[in-house]
Amino acid sequence: MKQIAALAAAALCASLSLSACATVPSAAPQQDAFMASLNALCGQRFEGRVTTTDAVDADFASSRLLMHVRDCSADEVRIPFWVGEDRSRTWVISRNEDGGLTLKHDHRDPEGNPDGLHWYGGDTTSAGTANRQEFPVDDFSIELFNAGNASVSTTNVWAVEVHPGRIYAYELRRANRYLRVEFDLTRPVAE
Repeated sequence: MKQIAALAAAALCASLSLSACATVPSAAPQQDAFMASLNALCGQRFEGRVTTTDAVDADFASSRLLMHVRDCSADEVRIPFWVGEDRSRTWVISRNEDGGLTLKHDHRDPEGNPDGLHWYGGDTTSAGTANRQEFPVDDFSIELFNAGNASVSTTNVWAVEVHPGRIYAYELRRANRYLRVEFDLTRPVAE
């Protein structure tokens, strides 16, 4: 009887161990390296420029673009992105429960309240590379865009690149739309 109880206990422990492994996916080494590259920029600000030529982005392209990498941890990095005097945007890149990465766009009014389309973004669907991660639009964002009269954005794919010592890039792609902003990592700025 003791032997049966011991075997049952061992089987239960093995089952619990296997189920724990199955429910806690680990991040890909490429994503670990990507997050480490972001964290290496923590506390620094960089100027950027629009490198694409879509006429829709003319006002954006003529503004001073500044990113500030801050609020950094191994699991999340917040990057406020200023367009001229507009300081309403923050990119939030974090690890998600599926073992991948998530990009969210945090938009706030001057009082700090969520503003307009807020917290949209997507999740990685592959390991990407140590330098580039892509974030196809997620279900929450599709619902948000449809409800907010922005259904054109329901096929968005965002990408972030970090090439240490060279550039940080942010991209938005969808049919008939491509925006790329590059920030010069060789020249941190005071503000």
